[in-house]
Amino acid sequence: MNLSSLKPAQGSTKIRKRVGRGQGSGIGATSARGHKGAKSRSGYSRKSGFEGGQMPLQRRVPKFGFKNINRVEYKAINLDTLQALAESVGVSVINHDVLYHNGLVSKNDLVKILSRGDVKSALEVTVKGFSASAKAAIEAAGGKAIVG
Repeated sequence: MNLSSLKPAQGSTKIRKRVGRGQGSGIGATSARGHKGAKSRSGYSRKSGFEGGQMPLQRRVPKFGFKNINRVEYKAINLDTLQALAESVGVSVINHDVLYHNGLVSKNDLVKILSRGDVKSALEVTVKGFSASAKAAIEAAGGKAIVG
């Protein structure tokens, strides 16, 4: 074997179609583009969603609803989750860093405590929001609910 005997694997290469090389080639004249129309012209590029003049799908389908650009999205955490965290990790002060390092929230999440379950231990919880019943339950157990 030497460099002069190397060639590509059988069937791995094709001969390039050379269009517009005379009538005898079979792809002369219109160069396999048919007659007239946008696709026969040079420089044609189809716009995304274009359906040949038919009303495109994204314009046929009815639009509805409303997206409030000022919406503030909170990550909800319930009291039973806080109690389980306090028991498993052994913490009495819970804030965003503790929740983040235990995989309950992402770095930029705003956290709101909701009232499912109950709290037995006195916890000092510092997050962005509390439901009224969750705040009352934390304070009834001897803890503090600090908005911060």
